[in-house]
Amino acid sequence: MKIKPKFRIAALGLSHDHVWENLKDLQGVGPARLVAVAEPHRALRVRAQNEFGCAAYADYETLLRRELLDAVLIFADNATGAKLARLAAKRGLHVLIEKPLATNLAGADRVLAAARRARVRLMVNWPVAWWPQLRHALVLAAAGKIGRVWQVKYRAAHNGPREMGASKYFCDWLYDQERNGGGAFIDYCCYGAALARLLLGRPRRVTAVAGRLCKGDMRAEDNAVLLMSYPHALAVAEASWTQIGYLTTYVTAIYGTTGTLLVEPGAAGRLLLATKNNPTGAPVKVPPSPAHLKNATAHFIHCLRTGGEFHPLCSARVGRDAQEILEFGMRSVKQGRGVALPLRRKGKF
Repeated sequence: MKIKPKFRIAALGLSHDHVWENLKDLQGVGPARLVAVAEPHRALRVRAQNEFGCAAYADYETLLRRELLDAVLIFADNATGAKLARLAAKRGLHVLIEKPLATNLAGADRVLAAARRARVRLMVNWPVAWWPQLRHALVLAAAGKIGRVWQVKYRAAHNGPREMGASKYFCDWLYDQERNGGGAFIDYCCYGAALARLLLGRPRRVTAVAGRLCKGDMRAEDNAVLLMSYPHALAVAEASWTQIGYLTTYVTAIYGTTGTLLVEPGAAGRLLLATKNNPTGAPVKVPPSPAHLKNATAHFIHCLRTGGEFHPLCSARVGRDAQEILEFGMRSVKQGRGVALPLRRKGKF
């Protein structure tokens, strides 16, 4: 297989605060170069030019028309990001898009369809995928090291985007239900939905509750809980934009018939395993991460160069199905009852 020596990359959208870390990481990926960014906000374009020395455009389509590219990184609001992914795919460009895929299931399905028609690669970036202890927990669970998995739980929580210091550009659309797809529910329950989908598959039924419990000045929900039901398992995704402190934040728990895995958050977090013989749990040695699993951009470029598969958590399939879980979760919130997911039609993604 012929390996391309250098990939020309553009960033579409800079309003998602995660973009800056990803662009810095891209600088350390030898086979790739950031050639341009596109963003309507001038201040963000100037920042990108100053920090990365790249060309900058105010209009996305102008960049796509003028620049010779191989792939794009998309860090716009969720509604715009899905549109940009389709535009890029139509031009034959590989796509890395920040989670979730879109604001709703229809948008996610259109992105997958565009990528499939154009035969381009599509990767969904879930930042937790670059925690080595979480990846190892997924490996152990899939290998049956804790028996049959019967529950997955993930809690994502903080005191709110503004309170956490998110930029005004990020907050402008995070608090906008049309551009975000909701509030805390879409922003944070998506992680638990993706993890549950990867470990347990598509649920048969979802039940969700969400509301404004503390922040009366915002329209969107500030807290949510999503329950996913399976024939012999269940999963819980929790989201909060009002939690004080970091206790329980970003903690993953995977429960099996012979053991329990607890994943502490962050790049330096531990992986703990409890068994019948050691019910209080003990740390598990986590293998060091290879270079191509250090961060999203390194992984994206590695897989483009080698033809390798994206990490399962970042696959388009899991990203799409996580969006489906969220969609029916939103229906559950509105209807005040559990909602069954439809049977998957043969050949439908």
